[in-house]
Amino acid sequence: MATSTESVFRSEGVPGKERFDCWRELVGRTRDSEVTSAHADDFRAEMRRLELGPVTLLRTSFPPTRFQRTARRVRRSDQGVFHLTLLLDGGFALTRDTGRTETFGRGNLHMLDSSHPFDLRAFGTRAQAPEDLRIEAVGIDFPTALLPLPAHRVHELLGRGFSAREGTCALLSDFLVGLDRQAAALGPAETPRLGGVVVDLVAAWLARELDAEAALPDDTRRRALVENVRGFVARRLHDPELTPAVIAAAHHISVSYLHRLFTRHSGGETVAAFVRRRRLEKAHRDLADPALRDLPVHAVADRCGLPRAAEFSRAFKSVYGLSPSEHRRQALAGTG
Repeated sequence: MATSTESVFRSEGVPGKERFDCWRELVGRTRDSEVTSAHADDFRAEMRRLELGPVTLLRTSFPPTRFQRTARRVRRSDQGVFHLTLLLDGGFALTRDTGRTETFGRGNLHMLDSSHPFDLRAFGTRAQAPEDLRIEAVGIDFPTALLPLPAHRVHELLGRGFSAREGTCALLSDFLVGLDRQAAALGPAETPRLGGVVVDLVAAWLARELDAEAALPDDTRRRALVENVRGFVARRLHDPELTPAVIAAAHHISVSYLHRLFTRHSGGETVAAFVRRRRLEKAHRDLADPALRDLPVHAVADRCGLPRAAEFSRAFKSVYGLSPSEHRRQALAGTG
């Protein structure tokens, strides 16, 4: 079910001749451009819009389409918005006002500014059959005024492609994909905070690319560091040696500073408590997964960095009110 901050568009629920116009109108709310497609007469697309305060998250799937923002259109109406896009499948060919064309593939991230013209062609991949050509992407739109970096420096990075598999860019990309997956479960009270986190991560990523981290406000750096810690923990839950000391060393800070920083930005939750909670949550999900039904309970716990069976069972029951085995039986009942 969509929350009050989320809207979902699916073309199968719209008469054929109206599908393209409906989808184009949704895109145009934050990405104003001339949108054309050879598939307009039978436009099969999906889009989820999630409002995160002043930030808009877009997740869309659509056939080959062209987006043109001309200089005349910029002069006529400029929303002052950054458009950041992570390409999940398909390809982009981007021509900007410099005349240079860049191509992006799966796993590339790029950013545009509504104040500058662009011509973006979205196309499928050779691996896709002609009738199945699709572009899959997730992105965010947010006011340029929110980014705490000099505009002339940010301009150096506009239109360039970056790998979503490396460094702070990987953390940002993982966060965007995670937000999309959790969109339906997010309530209006928490979405503005998440919008601020996204902008902090964008700022941290761009500052690192520009070697301008000193230009970031202290609060932005601290919040981005906390998200780095959370991402680091999520990737290493399987490691039983994941301790606050290990986490602090990986981020080149002291353990005491890690504790102060994390507790301040996590509603009082300590680093150790966060690690424990995430491990138990993963175990809870994995035990309910039919694909893992043949994996012994102790092996599931091992995968979550909880190798001591008795301690795991006690901790699990204290949180969920059932033993791991009882939870698995209930969750898998009737799944075949």
